[in-house]
Amino acid sequence: MAEEVLLAEDGKCVGYIKAFYNQTMVARNGTGLDDKTLTLFYSVTVSVFAIGGMVGSLMVGILVTRFGRKGTLVRITCLVFIGGAFMGFSRTFGSPEMIIVGRFITGVHSGISLSVVPMYLGEIAPKNLRGFLGLVPSIFICLGVFIAQILGLHELLGKEEHWPLFLSLVVIPTMFQLMLLPWFPESPRYLLIEKRNVHATITALKWYRSKVNIQAEIEEMQEEQRSMSSVQTVSVFGLLKDRSVRWQVITIVVVNIGMQLSGIDAIWFYTNAIFENAGIPVPQIQYTTVGTGAIEVIAGCVGCFTIERLGRRPLMIGGFTFMGICCAGITLSLMFQSHYISVACVVGIIAGFCIGPAGVPFLITAELFKQSHRPAAYTVAGCLNWLSNFTIGFVFPFLQMSAGAYCYLVFFGVCTAVAAYVFFIVPETKNKTFVEISQMFAARNGMLEEESSELGVFNSLKLAKMNGYGAVDLEYEVIENKK
Repeated sequence: MAEEVLLAEDGKCVGYIKAFYNQTMVARNGTGLDDKTLTLFYSVTVSVFAIGGMVGSLMVGILVTRFGRKGTLVRITCLVFIGGAFMGFSRTFGSPEMIIVGRFITGVHSGISLSVVPMYLGEIAPKNLRGFLGLVPSIFICLGVFIAQILGLHELLGKEEHWPLFLSLVVIPTMFQLMLLPWFPESPRYLLIEKRNVHATITALKWYRSKVNIQAEIEEMQEEQRSMSSVQTVSVFGLLKDRSVRWQVITIVVVNIGMQLSGIDAIWFYTNAIFENAGIPVPQIQYTTVGTGAIEVIAGCVGCFTIERLGRRPLMIGGFTFMGICCAGITLSLMFQSHYISVACVVGIIAGFCIGPAGVPFLITAELFKQSHRPAAYTVAGCLNWLSNFTIGFVFPFLQMSAGAYCYLVFFGVCTAVAAYVFFIVPETKNKTFVEISQMFAARNGMLEEESSELGVFNSLKLAKMNGYGAVDLEYEVIENKK
């Protein structure tokens, strides 16, 4: 996330990158870039990360089906090293293009990771901890931003000579992942339902549940397997035309688009300008920005440690509602020139976002779908997420110029609409199995009667209890549902 912080700030760090672009063009052509061309060059540098993320999200279904959840995460680490090398050596080779290529590659990695990590955690977590583990990635994203903000201080790496090093810092956490992740087992659900590897499934479950009876969880996975007419992974087209998951698809479309169109990206991008207008001295703004990063981490922890008590719906409804109120507050504060209220509203939007909307959409994307539909669901959700991210970054400057202070009312409307949708449509999924969650949507999808009488043939693995864990009985039972 270091390069995101660097390129999101409209202060000295941005000036360093623009100065490098201009100096390079002077060396190549003898003349520098005019302001319009330089702004375009820099805009491409910023937006190409989201384009890479969208490309990466489109690859999720193919990768997780072929390599598994953990296998995908291990293999794509090479993208970070390649992208980090491009950005880190861009000044050495005098190539602005290397920054753009490096950001595109790291964007591809982020697009894959932001879908596969929640999927992996959702499948290995027991149902009573699925919400907690599902929000852990959002905490680490906030923590990564916070650390990058600290390292970006002028006293540390926020100097002209250090920006290539700052951009390439993304390789450090990836090195730890590459050293540790291969020792973890693959998702037991993937091993049993898709690979039908019973021995590996039990080994993985014993590793994750060393002191817990795993028989009930295996039976729950078998129930999910029997509820599917096929264990083949559904394509994106198959997902979109499958009316048995129509409302689940609509839900992930609404919450993922709403997450990005809530205005959080616009707030992050213009935080420094808002702080400056509030009268905060320019040299002190960097420290104020670090303070907002700390608030992000605290708010993320609040959401993570309360989700199993409160549930998914309250965090989503409360988070979007609070963000909407703060967006309306920014409009009022700008109209009446109350800059300190605008600062409070900025902090409120960031806190509201990190408590729920930042992480819950990724979590419920895993919970709303069975094994066969989950990869395609993450492909759709991830693509919409990154496309919305790119759209808001491109459209907001024009929206701000045309609507002025009233532009934040658009975000107020989006937040209010998403909160209302979750309140009226989305059921609570806390402590529910994947099969139970699908059954809660069955009536709304008009599939209740069909699902209860659906025909099919299923290969079910019978597992006998042994020593409290469950041992393999390699007997296959053909279950034929009769009319």
